[in-house]
Parts: sequence; structure tokens; C-alpha cells
Amino acid sequence: MFSFLRPFIFNLDPETAHDLAIKSLKYNVLPKSLFTVEDEEILNTKLFGKIIDNPIGLAAGFDKSAEVYNEIFKIGFGFVEVGTVTPKKQYGNLKPRVFRLEKDQALINRLGFNNDGSDAIKKRIEHNAPDGLLGINIGPNKDTDNMYNDFLSCAKTFFPIGDYITINISSPNTEGLRNFHEKENLEKLLIKINEIRKESNFKKSFLLKISPDLDESSINNIVDLSLKNNINGIILTNTSDKNRDKLIDNQKNEKGGLSGQPLKDLSTKIIKKFYKKLNGKIPIIGVGGVDSGNAAFEKIAAGASAIQLYTGMIYKGPMIVKEIKKGLIIKLNEKGFKNISEAVGSNSN
Repeated sequence: MFSFLRPFIFNLDPETAHDLAIKSLKYNVLPKSLFTVEDEEILNTKLFGKIIDNPIGLAAGFDKSAEVYNEIFKIGFGFVEVGTVTPKKQYGNLKPRVFRLEKDQALINRLGFNNDGSDAIKKRIEHNAPDGLLGINIGPNKDTDNMYNDFLSCAKTFFPIGDYITINISSPNTEGLRNFHEKENLEKLLIKINEIRKESNFKKSFLLKISPDLDESSINNIVDLSLKNNINGIILTNTSDKNRDKLIDNQKNEKGGLSGQPLKDLSTKIIKKFYKKLNGKIPIIGVGGVDSGNAAFEKIAAGASAIQLYTGMIYKGPMIVKEIKKGLIIKLNEKGFKNISEAVGSNSN
């Protein structure tokens, strides 16, 4: 069905197509059984204290305002991350701000954290209990006077709900945000987050979402600070505002964050680096160019405990999760693994 509809969908502006997808999911017409596969139990895994059906997650950016996460669980995802959520509702950057690079199987976006704001999104989640592992990705408003306070405000808001909170310091579309990769800035933020976590007594998992555009010293600093400050997971990686050299689509020079196939190998290399340095102490979620069972297995074998995707679903439609599950099961059987967790880091050298 998606193959039939894709030419029509791709004739639409990317944001119009996205809005149509959100509205279609709200109808909730497809049965969950349509997205199950044989021997799926081999993909069961534990993530942030919960057993989930599979390690395939939907990355933040699709369900920005937490409107359809339960419908997304129905199409086969093992976990869902909503957001990025900011304290106040905001429109984001001016349109056009999303570009399909079809020749490169990629997207460039400069959305700028458009969302309904933390209060509205908190109420939405409270009135629609998640059917699975739900993460909430948080960030600062564009016009904020203090990014630290925005992160802390969102952290306080979402402590009671969801399963984990992702601190998004890596979007290239909010000016100054990536400065939190610097050691002093990140340490200050994580200390404040831990103060709130201790005061609230909520056993909430905290994750960092990291840029792919890092040098070795930045990686070392992030690893050290994550271990020191009890970070529970690291998402590798967000979009890139670099890596345009090998792109062929005529929209390759649009300003914004690049996602999809061009990031596949780059993010896998970074996963291997972090996995070696972390030595299994903090789980990694691998993101970037995941659109098949083979691509997902590469990330897991490199050291990711779970993976996320978004751009792959744009190009291949909602059945992509089912196809990835089938592909992962084939790879696990080929390698002689009895469960997906056994494959984590199996090719990290």
C-alpha cells in the first residue's frame, strides 16, 4: 500500500506529508497482528528496567507533541521517544524547513523544536497511558534567556511520567545548544539534573543525545561525565550539520541537520568508540541510517543495546519495523545467537 501511495505522498511538502501521517495514525485502523512476525520472542530485551518486545525504537522528531505514541506501538515499535519538548509552546523556524534528498535517501531539517509545550504534552500523556516504553526528549526554547533553566523545568515536569528523559544537547537547529558538549557546560547541567533527581526521589532514567560531529577529546569528556553523573543511556547520534561532500541531491546545501543513509557508517563508528570507552557500563541507543535488518544489526553488533529510526520510515513506510524484525531474526539465527542481547557489541573491534 505504501509503495502505491508513495508517489502521491512525495508530491506533498514534507511537513504536509508528516501532518497527514499523524492524522492517519489517529484513526488507529490497522491491527497490531499485521505487524507481528514469527519467532519474535528472540528480539525481547530489557531496556531501562522494562522488558520490551524488540529493541527497535522510533526516534524523537516524529511524534513531537506526543499525539500518536500508542498507535506507533501498534505498528511494531518496541519503544517510542516523543519530543523534542520545550517548556513553552513554539512554532520553530520559518518554513520551508524540511527537505527530502531522495537521491541520497536522506532528509535535511531545520525545524527548531516545534511542539505544543511541556504543560500540554504532560496532560496529554497523563490522559493516555503509554502501552509501552516511552521516552520524552527535552530541550530549551529558542528565545530562552537561560537554557539550563529550560532543561531543568522540563525535567521537573516529566519526572512523574514516561520511562526515561532524553537531554537533547545535539540539535544543530537551536543556536548555542551544542555548546553543552563542552565539558564545563555539560558538567554544570548534569549536576543540576542530579540535584532535581535526588530531591524528587523519582527513579527516572536520564539519557544524553549526542551530536555525530565530535572530536576525540569531546567523546572522552562526555564518557567521563556520563559515568560520573549517573547517566543511564546515550543516544548516538543526532543529525549532522556537516558531511555534505558525498551527497548528490540538489538540495544538499540546505541549512539544517542531515539524517538518513549518509549518517549510517558515521554513527556506527561513533557507537564503536563509545562502546569501548564505556565498557558496558551505560547502554547505547544507535541512530542513523537504520532502514533494514542488516543496518539495525550493524548498530547492535557495534555496541548498541537498541536502535532508533525515523528517516527510514519516511522512505519505506510503516511496514519497515516488520521488515527490520524479520531481518534481525535471520541475522541472529545465522550467528547462532539465542537472543538479541547476545549480539550487543559482538563486532565492536
